[in-house]
Amino acid sequence: MPTGNGSSLTEFILVGLTDQPDLQLPLFFLFLVMYMVTALGNLGMLTLIGLNSHLHTPMYFFLFNLSFIDLCYCMVFTPKMLMNFLSKKKIISYMGCMAQLYFFCFFAISECYVLTSMAYDRYVAICNPLLYNAAMSPKVCSSLMLGSYLVAFSGSMAHTGCLLRLTFCDANTINHYFCDILPVLQLSCTSTYINELVVFIVAGSNIVVPSLTIFVSYGFILSSILHISSTEGRSKAFSTCSSHIIAVSLFFGSCAFMYLQPSSAGSMDVGKISSVFYTNVVPMMNPLIYSLRNKDVKLALRKTLRRIF
Repeated sequence: MPTGNGSSLTEFILVGLTDQPDLQLPLFFLFLVMYMVTALGNLGMLTLIGLNSHLHTPMYFFLFNLSFIDLCYCMVFTPKMLMNFLSKKKIISYMGCMAQLYFFCFFAISECYVLTSMAYDRYVAICNPLLYNAAMSPKVCSSLMLGSYLVAFSGSMAHTGCLLRLTFCDANTINHYFCDILPVLQLSCTSTYINELVVFIVAGSNIVVPSLTIFVSYGFILSSILHISSTEGRSKAFSTCSSHIIAVSLFFGSCAFMYLQPSSAGSMDVGKISSVFYTNVVPMMNPLIYSLRNKDVKLALRKTLRRIF
């Protein structure tokens, strides 16, 4: 039988979100609806931004990339998750598991830095509006996105490369609904010290650095808003940031809860619930947050619907 690098296993078993049979069908329909909303919402955002020229601005350039990432992100594990709700054998191949983990890390890290770029965009727009066009030129925006994808590529390669060197002997049951880093590490029959160090450094830096950058950006933004004399001006400035703050809080909060704590069987069970937020809820909520609270997107939707009908 073919084997993975240094491993005698050819497949893993995914426990799933829960092992209770009575909950499998209700959870299937719940996550199917969430998946459809996520896919349609993000495809809708991509279409609206692509078709409407008044949305071709730095803010919507980042939002376009965020929607693209969320669309790909949910496709990494949700189809397999849905299949496993209805299947008795919840099996994933060794290489399939490694591929799922790689793309999960890539799109998760990309999202961290896109959200950070959006915070920087809001900082420039509110704190230095006269320099906005120069500071957020197409070249700068493209460089920020390229940097985001390069950091994501290096981070996902580091995690996956370190996992490929491990040996998995007899235990092959992953206490999760997809191949996440910490649950897979628990199955190794060789030392995972280097892997845990990489998780602490890479995952920690990709949560802490963007979080601090966003926090500092909003510190300057809040200071600028408080210096605005008119109530209407302050309200408008707050409204442009509120959607982003909600998205950031959901994503970084659930990621930090999962990765910035010691791994154990008990923490994995709690972590599975936490991971539902950054794997399923956040990609679904982002297009809703940015469309329902955004006049420009609503206007673009009305214009697009008029063209069609």
